[in-house]
Amino acid sequence: MSTTVESAVRKCQQCGHDLDLGALACPECHALVNAAELSALAAQARSLEEKREVAQAREVWHRSLALLPLDSKQAEWVRDRLIALEAAMPAAPDAKADHPWARRLGPLAPIAIVLAKSKGLLLAIFKLKFLLSFFSFIWIYVLLFGWRFGAGFAVCILIHEMGHFVDIKRRGLPAEMPVFLPGFGAYVRWNALGVTRRQIAEISLAGPLAGWMAAAGCYWLYVRTHNPVWAALARTGAWINVINLVPVWTLDGAQAIRALGMVERLGVLAIALALWSYTGEFVFFFVVLGVGWRLFTKDKPEQDDWRTWLYFVSVLVALALTLHFVPNAASPDKIPPRHPA
Repeated sequence: MSTTVESAVRKCQQCGHDLDLGALACPECHALVNAAELSALAAQARSLEEKREVAQAREVWHRSLALLPLDSKQAEWVRDRLIALEAAMPAAPDAKADHPWARRLGPLAPIAIVLAKSKGLLLAIFKLKFLLSFFSFIWIYVLLFGWRFGAGFAVCILIHEMGHFVDIKRRGLPAEMPVFLPGFGAYVRWNALGVTRRQIAEISLAGPLAGWMAAAGCYWLYVRTHNPVWAALARTGAWINVINLVPVWTLDGAQAIRALGMVERLGVLAIALALWSYTGEFVFFFVVLGVGWRLFTKDKPEQDDWRTWLYFVSVLVALALTLHFVPNAASPDKIPPRHPA
């Protein structure tokens, strides 16, 4: 494989920083230099995996590994993938090895062999991890708030996480099903093979967008049924998704705001202040604080990204409107039902 280099100095496509020859990642914004080629190789490898051509898929993953910094998370993911594919490769039959299985397990040996050779066993384990964590999540909140609110709250969180998951998968990137942590929330584990700041921001914002859809759906059900539980779910869901847009720590807003420059961050700050004034919801104060702090951090890109800014503030405004129209109460039981005129 050969490449044509027009000059001794290249520019990072994300931040414009000078890159040395042979650099695999930008020292300034940490974007992968070979992002486009890595995405193509990843798509080729996944296509081979779907066709059960494991050996060829491993060869393609090996080629992508050479284009990644050795200490990067992407390289770590590729190495793990190679190990998994090696384990999935069919082994040559060994009659001597089959005899001890039959002798030790007796009538259970055929079942054990079928399970061990099942191509979908690894996928089943991942699904089992998702289901166990989700049902334990539901169980905790049902015990705390009753089955209607507890189960509804868990489903709203699931919809938020599936927003991330669906957006990741539609881009052809590897991702695991959501994992739920009772009392803390949930997360989707995924590995970005050369994605841009905008793509990371859009994946991060897809969760709050889906969360707003869930909250809006609960509000619609409240208007139709006048059941106060739906109002409580709508308000709680909208509030939690606004918190997720606070650009700090590992929250969704922290990843999204990395694609925004100084002017765009000032714009988010102004919108958050206006929404706080309009709705009177104190939760927007946390957004104001977070964005205010990110005005002084050194992670701003050199190029503006108004599309991501519009995405960010649109979700923020949608959540604010939901909070504004949904009745406020300390608990579902204290929300008075409304009757048609």
